[in-house]
Amino acid sequence: MIQFILDTDVLTHIQEGHEAISERFLQQPPDTVAITVLSVEEQLSGWYTQVRRAKRPERLAWAYRRLTENIRFVARLQILTYDEQAMHRFEQLRRQKIRIGRTDLGIAAAVLEHGATLVTENTRDFKQVPGLKIVSWSGR
Repeated sequence: MIQFILDTDVLTHIQEGHEAISERFLQQPPDTVAITVLSVEEQLSGWYTQVRRAKRPERLAWAYRRLTENIRFVARLQILTYDEQAMHRFEQLRRQKIRIGRTDLGIAAAVLEHGATLVTENTRDFKQVPGLKIVSWSGR
């Protein structure tokens, strides 16, 4: 059963080897942790931008290498889709005029639909979402 859903920032910290966050991640049983397809989309969009902007061959090779590493990493995780129930929850939250980004609000909606806890370092924004359980794994 999924207990924790990682926000994109936490996913990136794990990929970059953040010690405290990576340690907490590795302590969890694999079937209790997931990410949303929205985080995958967010990360891949960033790497696609790097590929498109690369002017020199070494920069392009670097961008493709990082894109490859990213795909391999996220492919090993449970990825939750963004389904109609989460979209409906998103619309309910949006009508409440919660002032956070669209992708973050979508992630929050998916977490609420799964009854899970969001693991994030962006507590300032996510604490605005009613009923959303959040936790930081950085030790802050």
